[in-house]
Amino acid sequence: MTNAHPTRRFAQLALVALVGLGVMTQAAPALAQGQREPQAEQFVQTRAQRVISVLADKNQSVAQKKATFHQGIDELADVPRITNFVLGKYARTITPDQRTRFAAAFRVYAESVYQNRISDYHGETLKVTGSTVRKPGDVIVNTTISGGQLGQPVQVSWRVLGGGTAWKVVDVQFKGVWLAITQQQDFVSTIDNAGGNVDVLISQLQRDAQRPASR
Repeated sequence: MTNAHPTRRFAQLALVALVGLGVMTQAAPALAQGQREPQAEQFVQTRAQRVISVLADKNQSVAQKKATFHQGIDELADVPRITNFVLGKYARTITPDQRTRFAAAFRVYAESVYQNRISDYHGETLKVTGSTVRKPGDVIVNTTISGGQLGQPVQVSWRVLGGGTAWKVVDVQFKGVWLAITQQQDFVSTIDNAGGNVDVLISQLQRDAQRPASR
């Protein structure tokens, strides 16, 4: 196994952590160094590390890991908000029934990426390296993920909104790309190609969630 494989997995980790990440309507711009936000940093350090650690926990069964992972995502992020965002323009036209079915399919699909690769995680750790306050309650937290099967540390930035002890991640940046934006583009393209039929995307997510992990 080359170092590229675990690196790609952690790019996916940042993205699927977005199962609950409510994203903004546009990517956050690169910023000059500014005031740090210790509470936002502590939130990311604690919650994001928990999500990563669950998959490498040898003291839990697979079923326990899945349940703990699901809970960890809920604590890290805002599931309804990301679900609405990744639909793009179709969030305004989708029926209530389609929204319910899409939300369920998207969550199962996203979590399956990690649940199918539980054995690939071996003690990777996350370390906050700093943060930048964009405006009060809107912070970019920079982290490094290292160890385990990663040949080199992976730099990941998390955009969090909130204040005090109430924060939620709203987007994740990996290699200069705000990942939720890419997910939205992919989903909207799929629906566009289906003539605006959201059910096609729902069916695709359901099929993908059932596929075994590729190596």
